[in-house]
Amino acid sequence: MKRKPFASILLLLLACCTSVIAQEKPGGKTDYAALLERVKSGDQTVDFRQLRLAYANSPGYDKGPDTDTQRKAMLASLNAKDFANAIKNADVVLAAKYVDLDAHFVAYIAHRELKDTEKAEFHQFVLRGLLKSITTSGDGKTPETAFQVIEVHEEYVLLQFMGVGLPESQALLHKNGHSYDEIKFKDPASKQEATMYFNVDIPIKHGL
Repeated sequence: MKRKPFASILLLLLACCTSVIAQEKPGGKTDYAALLERVKSGDQTVDFRQLRLAYANSPGYDKGPDTDTQRKAMLASLNAKDFANAIKNADVVLAAKYVDLDAHFVAYIAHRELKDTEKAEFHQFVLRGLLKSITTSGDGKTPETAFQVIEVHEEYVLLQFMGVGLPESQALLHKNGHSYDEIKFKDPASKQEATMYFNVDIPIKHGL
């Protein structure tokens, strides 16, 4: 599985989201397409965990276009304060994977720096919703209450959000028919070693 660190610490609020398994609607749009349309229209009642799960159940999850080049470019452009180019590349990433946390973060910061308040607030709203959908899926303290992720990269986003940075160690566990990442890190507040668990059934299923 790919393990990529997230470059920026996210200081966002948490709130509750519910879990609904995504399925395709006969003769109509997939749940992901319908939910995505609602998000883009500014519907603030969208369940972002449902959106992420629907994306993981869509063809684009493991058959979408490769946007690694644009991902690297958007982060490099943001660090270089080339905000217009950062947005350009973030838009390409989001067109392929709208639940991408990094791309929404880049878009939020870049639009904010360019004084486009409306777009900055929109991407901040989506980013908050996506993060909430992870942190309310469990407490991460045990395998049974692990945070559910749709890709391993989300683990690093949460660790950076907590101010942890890179983990001290990471191990893949299998228990009761499920797969978990066990991550050990130094708690930034207590300076003591702590352990966090992530349910990685979805990426394991897809061989990611």
